[in-house]
Amino acid sequence: MTRSTTDEAAAPQLPSPKERRRLREAKSLSEEQVAAAVGVTRATVRSWETGRTSPRGRKRALYAKLIAPEPEALATTTPAAAAAAAMTAPATVPTVPEPEPSVPETVPESAAGPTPVLSAEPTHGPAPEAAPEVLPEAAPEVKAMTVVTEADTDAGRNTGTDAETGAAGERRLSPAEAFDELYARTAPGLVRQAYLLTGRRALARESVERAFQLAWHRWPEVAVDRDPAGWVRAAAYEYAMSPWHRLRRAHRHPDAPPTEPGKQALFDALLDLPPAYRRTLLLYDGVGLDLPETAAETEASTPAAAGRLMTARAAVAERLPELAAVATPAEQSALLHDRLGGLARAEHVPVPRPARAVRTGSEDKARLWTRAAVAGVALLIAVTGLTLHTAPTHYEPPISPAERVGGVPPRGGPQKLTAQDLKLQKTLREQLAHGPERLIPQLR
Repeated sequence: MTRSTTDEAAAPQLPSPKERRRLREAKSLSEEQVAAAVGVTRATVRSWETGRTSPRGRKRALYAKLIAPEPEALATTTPAAAAAAAMTAPATVPTVPEPEPSVPETVPESAAGPTPVLSAEPTHGPAPEAAPEVLPEAAPEVKAMTVVTEADTDAGRNTGTDAETGAAGERRLSPAEAFDELYARTAPGLVRQAYLLTGRRALARESVERAFQLAWHRWPEVAVDRDPAGWVRAAAYEYAMSPWHRLRRAHRHPDAPPTEPGKQALFDALLDLPPAYRRTLLLYDGVGLDLPETAAETEASTPAAAGRLMTARAAVAERLPELAAVATPAEQSALLHDRLGGLARAEHVPVPRPARAVRTGSEDKARLWTRAAVAGVALLIAVTGLTLHTAPTHYEPPISPAERVGGVPPRGGPQKLTAQDLKLQKTLREQLAHGPERLIPQLR
């Protein structure tokens, strides 16, 4: 244990995941080149740059040395400029791992057009030029750097470095302000995503509000997460896909499908898919996550997520002739991205409640559960005390009352003696009990 701790302390410090990617691109290095130099796969390098994993040991040292900035660039780069460069760095085109050659390796630019309804910044295509309407699904960690959580305030710490915040000149947001901004930018898009996932408008709104209530309840944890929007999205998806909703009469059946034939066919095809396949298709082709991120969010391996994706596309292609006519998987992804966005925009999805109402509801629910728990414990203590006070100190078994027993058989024994037997018995008793006279028979 001592050796491991010492090695961790001596390991070189790595910048943030987005800064790693910016430094690699500043040196004109591709993911394949970094993977070959360090001795890992390209998917591993992408995982390091998204923050899901971190290199260790010798690979950590090689990776830190490989992406280390030049001395001149290090002297002229400020933390604010580094953060701005990380924000504006172009998104790389992800590839599907080698074991699944049937999954599209690239996605054309048409698949990553601005779709503010589902995701303002698809991760498997170039960023749109238009201003997004909702918070990007993959870039809220910059907001987390300027948030001061209650737990961090008590400990005298903050979620971002003083150099970054001071150089950027940004005002530190309170927890309520940061939550309200995250809610305002992500909630409308998440409601439409939940509608595509469940086909129920009321359940979609309830799922998103429930996820944000849970996020506010755990805000010190969510505020420092590398992807707060992804945290809330996963919570909303889990609640929306819960099988217990089938027992509720209001959510037992999906809402009426769209009237347009094409959208109705897509709507029916989505709801006919198994929940795990539907979620994988929505995350990859609708939201725009790459395959490793989709696999991580659905708690599946990357090959399993690729298999679900291809199966879901094949099932949807049976309902949509234009999708079946597309030749390449990349074009299928682009077409599905456009069709899902059109279906989400066409439906009148309810608008979520204001952020303040959601925060208040979360606090009220937390107080209610706390009071219920305290009341339950107090009631248990009272019942236990009353039982101990009224319980007897010793146990005396009660005596059962006497009762007549029936069905007993008659008393058994020898047969009743006849008159002749009684006469013989009397004669034997009157005669001598000893002597030879007993052996001489008397004739009468």
